[in-house]
Amino acid sequence: MAYSSTQDHDALGGSLVRRVVVLAMVGVLSGLMSGLFGIGGGTIIVPALVWLGLTQRHAVATSLAAIIPTAIAGVISYAQSGHVDWIAALLLACGTIVGSQLGSWLLSRLPEMVLRWAFATFLVFVIVSQIVGTPSRDSTIHMTFLTGVLLMLLGVFVGTLSGLLGIGGGAIVVPALSLAFGASDLVARGSSLLMMIPNAIAGSVANVRRGLVNLRDGLIIGVVAACLTPAGTWIAGSISARMGANLFAIYLCVICVRSVWTAVNVTPALAKRLPRRESWR
Repeated sequence: MAYSSTQDHDALGGSLVRRVVVLAMVGVLSGLMSGLFGIGGGTIIVPALVWLGLTQRHAVATSLAAIIPTAIAGVISYAQSGHVDWIAALLLACGTIVGSQLGSWLLSRLPEMVLRWAFATFLVFVIVSQIVGTPSRDSTIHMTFLTGVLLMLLGVFVGTLSGLLGIGGGAIVVPALSLAFGASDLVARGSSLLMMIPNAIAGSVANVRRGLVNLRDGLIIGVVAACLTPAGTWIAGSISARMGANLFAIYLCVICVRSVWTAVNVTPALAKRLPRRESWR
């Protein structure tokens, strides 16, 4: 790996047990959010891993690996209720496989500052989409040749962001399927999770070859998240579509504030304007 185990050990005061507990808590939260919103959980996992001491680059790659078991558990839960559009998900997945390779290539070359600002910008986009759109619970995707082409192009775009930012892509796919393609909110979430599986596998294979994945951390988060995803799926079906969108937007606002703060701290022109911690004592 490109970083030492000493860095992992020192990230939380040298306590490996404490680190595992935090990773498990991240898995619980990301699993619930994955089932509830149809996302991979990268918006939770990436900031948490950065806080634990990983660089943004390694956090992104590890997050993408953790999404694999999480998405599988989510698809099983949504499929049992008939809330998966298999054809749409397959077309999206074909595009994401191509896009994830491009994203992984960019991940190994772009500066840390660019990655952090890209992640923060992505969150702003998703928040706006959740606020302005009101998803339906009854509509379905009407598949045509043009629809299929557009789904594949959407997949390429999502796959690139997935490999670059360590997200499953659900935060883009779910609102896109609801607002642009006419899917119900539950079908959009179930199809989004199915799309993530080949995308996350393809991106993770590329990241492992580049030595960017912390397999231990990713496995802990992914296994715990997979156990909690069905609970999130049950909650999603128990609340209204508008309530689900509002909760998603509120959650992302909190994550976005944190992401902007970390981005500011790694941007030299902005960081030097921040008050030094010594002055607070």
